[in-house]
Amino acid sequence: MERKSRFSQWLRRPRSGAGGDTGPGAAQAAREELLLAAAAAGFPLAPAAHPSGYGCSCERIGCPTPGRHPVSFAWQTLATTDAEKVTKWLRSQPEANFVTATGIAHDVLDVPAEAGRQALDRLLAAGVDVGPVATVDPDRMLFFTATRGTPDDEDEWWPCELDCHPETMDEHPGLRWHCRGSYVLLPPSQLPGDGRVQWLRGAERPLPDPLTLLEALTDACAQYADGRSDHEHAPWPIGH
Repeated sequence: MERKSRFSQWLRRPRSGAGGDTGPGAAQAAREELLLAAAAAGFPLAPAAHPSGYGCSCERIGCPTPGRHPVSFAWQTLATTDAEKVTKWLRSQPEANFVTATGIAHDVLDVPAEAGRQALDRLLAAGVDVGPVATVDPDRMLFFTATRGTPDDEDEWWPCELDCHPETMDEHPGLRWHCRGSYVLLPPSQLPGDGRVQWLRGAERPLPDPLTLLEALTDACAQYADGRSDHEHAPWPIGH
């Protein structure tokens, strides 16, 4: 219950202007506490780039996903739940975002925010045990689940090449299943502009089987895609 208490207390912290200690030091301490609690919950962490001006802190010219990718190509090897290592990164790279490697301790079902909200309402109304959920402003929602791991029958397993290449993400606006070989940004992360990755339901929650969420998520994504298609093919309004 200690991890749950940490997340609940952090989510209830007053924001700037709402009273309490909201200076940079307090904000950094709260961020560190939340990331360490996520590591304690079993989420493997690795440092990621962060927004810098209008671009990315990495050295890549014209980075297509500023602030959304790991710092090192060896992120899968670096990813850890070790509190000492995570603390060292936090202190040496205070502006860094963090990714969590999927397919090790958890998978992530990544959906459009509108579809995610619809599915979440449906799942909670049905009494389904939904695990951790994060929002990626302004347009995505992440559902953290138990991992599929490595099945005995490798024909039933697929790598996540689609998701571990950020350049391809915009080409696939529907559901993305992050499993072995992929990653997602872990809250709290800062995106370009005012975008943020934040917990809606904290990482202390038990991870559900992904199949218990999949039907609701795929149905909601199909409705979202239909809505987009209708909008995109609607005739131009005729002026009066």
